[in-house]
Amino acid sequence: MQVILAAGALVSRWIGALVSAQLARRQMEPPMQQLVVRVVRVIVMLFALVVALDKLGFQVAPLVAGIGVAGLGLGIALQGVLSNVVAGMNIIFTKPFASTTLVHADRSRVIIPNRKIVGEILRNFGGSRQLSLALAVAQPGDLTALLRGVRDVVMSNPRVLKDPPPAIGIAQLTDVGVKVAVQPWVKVPDVGTADGELYQTLAEHLRARGVGVTPPLRHEVHVRNGKN
Repeated sequence: MQVILAAGALVSRWIGALVSAQLARRQMEPPMQQLVVRVVRVIVMLFALVVALDKLGFQVAPLVAGIGVAGLGLGIALQGVLSNVVAGMNIIFTKPFASTTLVHADRSRVIIPNRKIVGEILRNFGGSRQLSLALAVAQPGDLTALLRGVRDVVMSNPRVLKDPPPAIGIAQLTDVGVKVAVQPWVKVPDVGTADGELYQTLAEHLRARGVGVTPPLRHEVHVRNGKN
């Protein structure tokens, strides 16, 4: 038994050294290299221990079955932790992105568990975003002139990108006028500021043109008793 265990120790060190060299060539992080090498060595030593026990006449099959059942129970109990570990290993091996810490628009940091990222859909806005503004205009008059004026106001804002051009058009016909959709592109840091600036300048432009922005419609409901 001692000979088998000694041989297993030598083989585990040899295989561990080979695995470590391969991982070093792939420039894997040192903590991950140590984890993988230790797991490989433990597996080799467990195999050597099973062989040694079999040579001494122990019933290996029930032992292996017991270890399997215990491992299954442990895996179920720690499935949340194990899923994070496996997802983290997948991220380290594949390196789909640099970090799982995201910075929100309000400068808060969002830390996402690994298992919430692997296999999920991620949306990346890039360096620019498209605003979605809406103007409800009462008695707009000449629609072509209205849209031309709105476009001139939007393009005069320095935060609005020229390429891609803004999308401006009639989105809906209402009871008292029309609803104009204004969708310019701006850089991500200018999203909040450009939104307010555009609404203000558009409202001032419509007032100077003699066109008002429609107030929200009010509906009155009268309930009458059916009795005479």
